[in-house]
Amino acid sequence: MSFCCGASMIGTKGTLKHFATHIHNVPITFCPVCHRIDIHYLAQSEYDILAEYAYGDRAAEVDFEDYVDQDQAALLENCVNHENEEPMDVVRSQIDMALDLLSFAKQIDDKEWQYVLKKRLQVLNSRRNKLLQRKSSV
Repeated sequence: MSFCCGASMIGTKGTLKHFATHIHNVPITFCPVCHRIDIHYLAQSEYDILAEYAYGDRAAEVDFEDYVDQDQAALLENCVNHENEEPMDVVRSQIDMALDLLSFAKQIDDKEWQYVLKKRLQVLNSRRNKLLQRKSSV
């Protein structure tokens, strides 16, 4: 499981830019709180090799899936949430995990971690409220 700022990161595929080359369908994880994006750790070395070759060939665009044969299910099995899930389900899951962690942080009396978790919960609650507003306006 990948974490960022304490939130579990969401597994998906994305397009990354390496110098002038756009590399599509790269397995990535992103944080729903701070929006940090990481290349999935199981795909990092293949991405690095492909990016260097594409840069050397001056390719404008390449598709990761055309060059790298990886089991996509294995790449995403360690992610708690995935992009194809309902956004509200993802936010609820993230809130539940943050509340569980906050309870533990209180048990061990870690004030700094409690502060970080409370900030995360504020962001997630704001996102939940926006999703609820969108749903009610449709």
